[in-house]
Amino acid sequence: MTDAAALVHLDDLDEPRFSAEVEPIRELMAAMAQDCPLDAEALHAKAIAETGLTDFGPDDYRGRLDVYLAALREVDGMHGPGIVNFHTQLLQWLKNRLLLNDLLARHPEIHDIELAPPVVIAGLPRTGTTHLHNLLAAAPTFRTLPYWESVEPFPLPVEAGIEPDPRRTRMNAAVEFMNATMPHFRLMHEMTTDHVHEEIQLLANDFSSMLFETLAHVPRWRDYYVAHDQSPSYRHLAVQLKALQFLRGGRRWLLKSPQHLEQLPVLDAVFPGVIVVCTHRDPVPVALSMIAMIAYSARMHRSPVPVAEIAASWVDRLQLMLAALVRDRGVIPPERSIDVRFDDFMADESGVAERVYNLAGEPLPDAARAAMAEYLAGHQRGRLGQIATSAEMFGLDEDDLRARFSGYCQRFLA
Repeated sequence: MTDAAALVHLDDLDEPRFSAEVEPIRELMAAMAQDCPLDAEALHAKAIAETGLTDFGPDDYRGRLDVYLAALREVDGMHGPGIVNFHTQLLQWLKNRLLLNDLLARHPEIHDIELAPPVVIAGLPRTGTTHLHNLLAAAPTFRTLPYWESVEPFPLPVEAGIEPDPRRTRMNAAVEFMNATMPHFRLMHEMTTDHVHEEIQLLANDFSSMLFETLAHVPRWRDYYVAHDQSPSYRHLAVQLKALQFLRGGRRWLLKSPQHLEQLPVLDAVFPGVIVVCTHRDPVPVALSMIAMIAYSARMHRSPVPVAEIAASWVDRLQLMLAALVRDRGVIPPERSIDVRFDDFMADESGVAERVYNLAGEPLPDAARAAMAEYLAGHQRGRLGQIATSAEMFGLDEDDLRARFSGYCQRFLA
């Protein structure tokens, strides 16, 4: 457990401060901003130039991209480094589409790969999802997605087979910059080059992902996303998973994202036989922790940061997500799903892992047990410290939060 001395108080959420080490890099990025337009045609042209490819696949994604670009243009206080950050990410997602379609054209047999029913962890941040994800990924049983592969899943043709993989080298630099710019982020969600990451990053390649909401306060995009069926983008995710198996092997996927909480019917339809593990914890501290993470990371693209506005919006969003879970939880039958309370998981981590293995019908050999035990030995809870949060620091009322989340609590925590 973390003691009071290890608590970190974020006193610059509204007006971010950066270290002397980071400021010269930010100044350089600001100077680059004029050459990094958040413009669809410019981004497409640059993606083609950098890959030598032209086939982006079905063009339905263009409407979604346009909505997101319009939403980004509505962000007040977007600074130069933020423009460069978003330009870089949007460009990479377009390049990923080009590279995937080139791979599929050269190897159409990828479509014939049959995906085993994945094991999917669905829960809000701070409910144990990341810890469970990493625990299960420590053994070789499941195919998982390291951070570097989630961002650049398909190699550039000119880089194929090069070792060390240039994608890992680029991710090392990106992680180093992220840690310097947001030194406290790892207390909320530790990220390393080889850290097991969420497939929400792959969904971004189809420009339909809840990731977009966490990267910026974009009400226009949020409303558009919520109003649309996500089945097509989950089918695109399935194709990407097949392609990744083709490239780097793997037998059965282990997936994880908060997004899945409100997409259980879609998961069930796109991935027949899917196994779902829902994690649960008191949603009030969970909401405060998630809001802290989103408000803190907003410094990557804007200043000042409207913390209270972001907080109020995310309370609404989390209430909507949890209501969808209450409504749809029964879609995945008991023989293919379990609910795990955070306290129960912390009390018996290995036991919960064994329950997941049993649910998935996977053998649990001694080597897998040993690998997970080794992971647990090096990842004690709170070892990096903890961020102090309160409803007041975000302009929220705890009693109101409890009332807003009462339906979820009665269903899963009573």
